[in-house]
Amino acid sequence: MNDNTDTLSCVMIPMNGRQLLLPNVSIAEVVDLASTEAPANAPEWLAGKLEWRGLYLPVISYDAANGGIATVPGGNRGRIVVLNTIGDHHSRVPFMALVTQGIPSQTRLGEEQIKRIEGDTGSADLMRVDVDGETAFIPDLDFLESLALQASQG
Repeated sequence: MNDNTDTLSCVMIPMNGRQLLLPNVSIAEVVDLASTEAPANAPEWLAGKLEWRGLYLPVISYDAANGGIATVPGGNRGRIVVLNTIGDHHSRVPFMALVTQGIPSQTRLGEEQIKRIEGDTGSADLMRVDVDGETAFIPDLDFLESLALQASQG
């Protein structure tokens, strides 16, 4: 029997041209990509709103928040990842949502499997990491939560 005490359940989330890495506990739910429409004059990173469990959550385009172009996946590829917030504004914005470019995948990772690597990062990235030979990005959740707060006040 394997000892799982030294591993962490994580999720690799496909974005446009990159993967995000988050601990599984940060994700409240993964839902199908519904047609969301951003309000008029919304910032490019705001892909729309999601009605989820009686709440209206801002749906953030990570790609646009990171300085790229908002990309909405075609077909049935995309999902929306509902994230638990943990920042200073958790009481006002307990959840936020990110549009993905595919179906997130679960993995268990040990400390030795994740290594910080140098390289360019965007404003929505906390750091770039190597995960078993594959580049991934750990998102800056404080930054993304600040966008969610901004969207909820608008």
